[in-house]
Amino acid sequence: MADQEFPDGLDLFGNPVFTTKGKRGRPKFQRTEENARKVSMLLALGWSNMRIAACIVDPRTGQAISEPTLKRYFRSELSERNRMRDRLDARRFERAWEAAENGNIGAERLLQQMLEKNDLMGAGRKLDAAQKAKKPAASERLGKKEAALQAAHESAEGTEWGSDLDLPGFRPN
Repeated sequence: MADQEFPDGLDLFGNPVFTTKGKRGRPKFQRTEENARKVSMLLALGWSNMRIAACIVDPRTGQAISEPTLKRYFRSELSERNRMRDRLDARRFERAWEAAENGNIGAERLLQQMLEKNDLMGAGRKLDAAQKAKKPAASERLGKKEAALQAAHESAEGTEWGSDLDLPGFRPN
């Protein structure tokens, strides 16, 4: 019931009333900047909410937080999930650029590799966009039967059997 052996008084019906020391339940989670940076980093790595929540430890209890707690206290970071990888890459470029500006040869080499990788990704995005533009829309594509009929007409053009395809009830299959 309570930690005390003697009641503090009686209630309206004569039952003993015990006071509790402190508050009940687990203490409320406190967000720290260290945890916020960790959540941002893990989002940039593409981790799921469940994995991230398992890695964030409440400093007062020493236990991992739950997914609802993660969503409640780190809503701003979670809303930026899609942009976190780009932010991480941008920060890496900044640091490599600064080190290269200060004369670090290794940083210049790393910056060159990062630029080449970035250019390849840009070319890949352009190629994907061109392929998507080239693909006909779903309404423009022919169905299986229409495509077979069209192929039959194209293959029979200029032959003596081409007129047979125009007979009523003809099916290419």
